[in-house]
Amino acid sequence: MPLSEHEQRLLEQMEQALYAEDPKFATSLRSNSSGRASRGRAALGVIVFLVGVATLLGGAIIPLIPLGVAGFAIMVLGALLAYLGLRPGPAVAQTEAEPTGDAAPGGQAPGRPSKSKPAGGFMDRLEDRWQRRREQGPGQDL
Repeated sequence: MPLSEHEQRLLEQMEQALYAEDPKFATSLRSNSSGRASRGRAALGVIVFLVGVATLLGGAIIPLIPLGVAGFAIMVLGALLAYLGLRPGPAVAQTEAEPTGDAAPGGQAPGRPSKSKPAGGFMDRLEDRWQRRREQGPGQDL
């Protein structure tokens, strides 16, 4: 069922607000179909993995060490194919200009206060929490 005109406008406004608030995240969501997971590759990986299990079991039943090693190698290859097939590829950078709309200047959404410092990585956040905890003293929770 197609969206009504009003719903399409609302969706476009939400997309613009998301892009204005966090362009990196919005770009990662807009990856094209080549970056999506490949079900065919994942299915092939599962089949290769199962063939590897059968080969490994055959090497264990018939005491042939090289057959068991080959089965293990085939299992690893199948698991790798399945993993790469299920994992989405890298996000493709958007070539069109940033959406214009109700976003305030500076890339901030209207009504949002600007952050005093940029969002850091995981380690930066941990260091900030550690410093606040040390400044507050013992026995106080965040």
